[in-house]
Amino acid sequence: MNDFPPRPADVSEELYAKCLAVTDKRPRTVIMHILKHGFVTTEELKTLYGYNHQPRAAADVRDQGIPLATTRVSDSTGRKIGAYRFDTSAVVGGRVGGRKAFSKQFKEKLVAHYGARSMLTNEPLEARYLQIDHRIPYGVAGDSGGGVEDFMLLDASAQRAKSWSCENCKNFREIKDPSICRACFWAFPEDYKHVAMRQERRLDVVWSADEVANFDAMAQEAERRQLTPQDWVKQAIAAFLSRRDK
Repeated sequence: MNDFPPRPADVSEELYAKCLAVTDKRPRTVIMHILKHGFVTTEELKTLYGYNHQPRAAADVRDQGIPLATTRVSDSTGRKIGAYRFDTSAVVGGRVGGRKAFSKQFKEKLVAHYGARSMLTNEPLEARYLQIDHRIPYGVAGDSGGGVEDFMLLDASAQRAKSWSCENCKNFREIKDPSICRACFWAFPEDYKHVAMRQERRLDVVWSADEVANFDAMAQEAERRQLTPQDWVKQAIAAFLSRRDK
């Protein structure tokens, strides 16, 4: 770890030790930049390091047990942009190694329990395309629990969507109440009351194999009516319910 910058005066020995323990490339890159410069901007994460999803890069650092605070700074043109620095007042103990690694056996246990499917879309997939994700984000509840009910299986696209939504949720950024997460679509799509603290309902549907022809016909009909497929589906459901209730 000789390439790490010296410990800044405002960084405790405990926090610096956590930094030295990080070996994964992306969080290590972010950490080294902050150690050198005091903070890293969202613009720097994109232009210097090619990280187009800057909140995910910051989350990688937090997942290693190193708290970051989000601030606003001015760039060279005076425009306000986001930046991340160490939150030296909130070091989380006991997470030097970050989130725990999942064994092959644990993934097999999840597949046996839930089936080989992405749990946000219910799409069947080969197990190798599925990732293990905490139902309640690690940044809110850490590795509390550990049974199959505390985790879900997601494909890469669904995992990115969940990550983006959670990282921009007020509960993730400020409140950190696990009970709010438990009622959220992103944690329990099978039984939820809100979507990232917004009164919304979601239905992610995948058409596959012979069903693709139905989707294509629906999309063409939607285009004919100058609607998006999503709006056409909403109107079709509303019309069906209206006829049913007469």
